[in-house]
Amino acid sequence: MTEKPWLQHYPKGVPANIDDAAYPRLVDMLDECLKKYHDLTAFIFMGKTLTFGEVDALSNQFGAYLQSRGLEPGDRIALMMPNMLQYPIALFGALRAGLIVVNTNPLYTPREMRHQFVDSGAKAIIIAENFAANLEQIIGETQIKTVIVTSIGEMLGFKGKIVNFVVRRIKKMVPKYNLPNTATFMEGLAQGRKFTIKPFESGPDDTIILQYTGGTTGVSKGAMLTNRNLVANMQQIRAWLSPVLPEREVVALCPLPLYHIFAFTVNCLAFMSVGGRNVLIVNARDLPALIKEWRTHRPNIFTGVNTLFNALLNHPDFAALDFSGLKATVGGGMAVQRAVAERWQQVTGCQLTEGYGLTEASPVLSVNPIGPEMRLGTIGMPVPSTDIRIVNTMGKVANVRETGEIQAKGPQVMKGYWQRPEATAEVIQDGWLSTGDIGFMSEDGFFQIVDRKKDMILVSGFNVFPNEVEDVIASNPKVLEVAAVGIPDEKSGEVVKVFIVKKDQSLTKEEVVAFCKAQMTGYKVPKQVEFRKELPKTNVGKILRRALRDE
Repeated sequence: MTEKPWLQHYPKGVPANIDDAAYPRLVDMLDECLKKYHDLTAFIFMGKTLTFGEVDALSNQFGAYLQSRGLEPGDRIALMMPNMLQYPIALFGALRAGLIVVNTNPLYTPREMRHQFVDSGAKAIIIAENFAANLEQIIGETQIKTVIVTSIGEMLGFKGKIVNFVVRRIKKMVPKYNLPNTATFMEGLAQGRKFTIKPFESGPDDTIILQYTGGTTGVSKGAMLTNRNLVANMQQIRAWLSPVLPEREVVALCPLPLYHIFAFTVNCLAFMSVGGRNVLIVNARDLPALIKEWRTHRPNIFTGVNTLFNALLNHPDFAALDFSGLKATVGGGMAVQRAVAERWQQVTGCQLTEGYGLTEASPVLSVNPIGPEMRLGTIGMPVPSTDIRIVNTMGKVANVRETGEIQAKGPQVMKGYWQRPEATAEVIQDGWLSTGDIGFMSEDGFFQIVDRKKDMILVSGFNVFPNEVEDVIASNPKVLEVAAVGIPDEKSGEVVKVFIVKKDQSLTKEEVVAFCKAQMTGYKVPKQVEFRKELPKTNVGKILRRALRDE
């Protein structure tokens, strides 16, 4: 078999390699695109627009303000807010000031916040007021001395006053808090006008982002992402999607939070680098608001996760939208189910292209080609400058179509886990990142995931992959959502249990079992079926099998 067989099947115009040294630092790339596209719109939020030139000026002011507060290059700063205009300004300002950004999920509990802030040694935080009460509970146990509080409406002018009134008084989404010596975001911008950013030394292998991951495998760890990692992945995505990323013409709807590595690299970096416009959605679960933004802006690119695509397809107003301009829909973060992908194409006329990656890889490792070469049910081929292999249980490189663990190598693979050399050594050996995912490669270099190593269910010595069970059940028109887990069983070690949210209330347990028996061998058929009103999910909409297992 040829080495890297995928290269012979690359889409036209996609290079085998990218130049990961094109920019020594991510801010060099940012400086270039903010000036190059000065007059174009970069971000839209609740009707308010920010041009690339405005992002340039405001992030410079904000970076200067952060330095004026005594923060020095290498210090960690947490960003804890949903999608809004303040996020890119704070992000680019912090990077321009030489700080290491700690992206933080705003839905974290005080316990999770404490772990992340203590572990990272964060000295400053920019936080949306909705979550400040949680910070108040734990700030005394951290090194955080600089607190900048912002509100959803803070940068929206007069409309912002109405938005804040509704959020605070009517929806009561801002619990009372008491944090002394805080500044508001706008105060920071105003103060920053008095200063200029002091230059600092930084190179390709310096860490610029701590992206926490692995909360599902015990303690959450900070993946150290460097200038090189993020510049490389941004270029890899850009090269792969070049047929649908014409310069200055991208209009992307961004419902996934920018603090999540998928939207961070794809929307915030790759789309921006070609002068694209990102329409920010503050809450992806608010489907009517998302649909309204779609109607207004008619995106040509849409990024999301399987649960979001599925929810939209089941919303009565979605099918009536105008999809004529939609060139690409990219799914990541979790497996895209075949039934969802097929229905998406029927309704929108646009393929749902699945990509694959991990936080530890900045995140993208492989993507399906956009166009007739796309192969449903696979994660596509490795992106430029990336090598992927399958390693079997004996630790040997597997043959074609032999199942084993997916390992990857490339300039986007993290430097390691922050202050955890042992954990780093466990997952990176000789530059190869062990993903913990099980899959195989076809003859022509397309990869397919069978499942997560740790989610695998062992029934009487037979491997059952939850993805397969979920895929089969999701194809039943009466099913809205499904999750499969293994539960202990005296006879067979484990058996399959499924949790289902019904689309059609007439669905019965017997029907589910009969449906599975017709399509799967006996040991894969669920022994228990439980109906739920909803399934537990992460902030990005990924179904939490672990939470269901732990019950």
